[in-house]
Amino acid sequence: MAQLNRTRREFLQQSAAFAAFQGLLKPALGQERKTFAYVGTYTPNGEGIYLFEMNPRNGDLTLIKLAAKTSNPSWISLAPSGRYLYSVNENGHGAVSAFSVNRANGDLQLINTVTSGGAGPAHLSVDPTGKYVFVANYGDGSIAVLPVSSTGGLGNPTYTRQDKDSVGPKKATDAPPGSFAIDGHLKPDAHMIHADPSNRFLLQTDLGQDRIYVFRFDQATGKLTPLADEPFVSLPPGDGPRHFVFHSNGRWLYSVQEEASTVAFFHFDPQTGAVHHEQTLSTLPPGFKGTNFMSEILLSPDQQFLYVANRLKNTVAIFSLNSEGRLRYLGETSTEGDYPRDIAFDPSGLFLYACNHRSDNITSFRVNKKTGMLSFTGQYTAVGSPACIIFLS
Repeated sequence: MAQLNRTRREFLQQSAAFAAFQGLLKPALGQERKTFAYVGTYTPNGEGIYLFEMNPRNGDLTLIKLAAKTSNPSWISLAPSGRYLYSVNENGHGAVSAFSVNRANGDLQLINTVTSGGAGPAHLSVDPTGKYVFVANYGDGSIAVLPVSSTGGLGNPTYTRQDKDSVGPKKATDAPPGSFAIDGHLKPDAHMIHADPSNRFLLQTDLGQDRIYVFRFDQATGKLTPLADEPFVSLPPGDGPRHFVFHSNGRWLYSVQEEASTVAFFHFDPQTGAVHHEQTLSTLPPGFKGTNFMSEILLSPDQQFLYVANRLKNTVAIFSLNSEGRLRYLGETSTEGDYPRDIAFDPSGLFLYACNHRSDNITSFRVNKKTGMLSFTGQYTAVGSPACIIFLS
């Protein structure tokens, strides 16, 4: 009996010690699980790139500080490693800045700033290997490939190309009745550039030309080669393709048209780069009349739902995908702000955030993963002219 009691006491002491040890570990583990958000802004309302901490339980964003004081970082992107952040400086001269990321506290340290290879860069992305940054210069309709050094810094462009001529009409073919959305059709305007999931091709939209260009991408040299047979796919005249997103299967491609307020579905051939149109739907509710401008498009993490942001209408439109990738309109949710320039999911996919440019705030929404619908959390986060939000976890 004495031996049994001693064994029982030892077990209880060991259990208590283990529980205490776990208690000591919890704060450290909590720090490792911190989720940071970076918000790029337009100056002067915004002063640069802001750092927030996200509460994974309720989606709240808490401002930590202005992480980088820089001019018009209207689009930002993280390297696949999460160790570097890249930002456009959307000015007439055109520049791109590279920052190192302190993953423990989210701090940014400027590495260098180089030319974007054109004017007014509006979008950039990092290739999956982290070796190149691709830039779309809206101001002069050009694109550039920037090499990334081993320390995360950027080199001057190793490849540039400028879209020329073939500008579409001011009035969009598929614009809603009464629309005066005529911005962007005075000249070529490169608006987005991103690799396909295989990293064998690079796609670029030109809003002014109503085109989506497709290039073969040489990962060894960073060189882009237009497809010989079909170097681009044309959208209806004046509709203005802005941003696009790939399904994880690498074969379904979705694009929003800024002037027409439509979303188009394409089949993409990952072997040849060929793009074939399958479906186009309005992003506005039946009966809508007036002007609206599209901005961002994204797929839910489970790839079952598609979300697009309507500016002026100030909503997020929601679509479901069927087994063939075709879309069905489900409805819309107000962004509770003015002119949503960007929408994004947190890493868990439980919350969606809208950057309301003109109302100087970010709003958050809880995502119903079964239905795809959104519900406002009631949270407004004050940020001057927010343009883009990304997450680091």
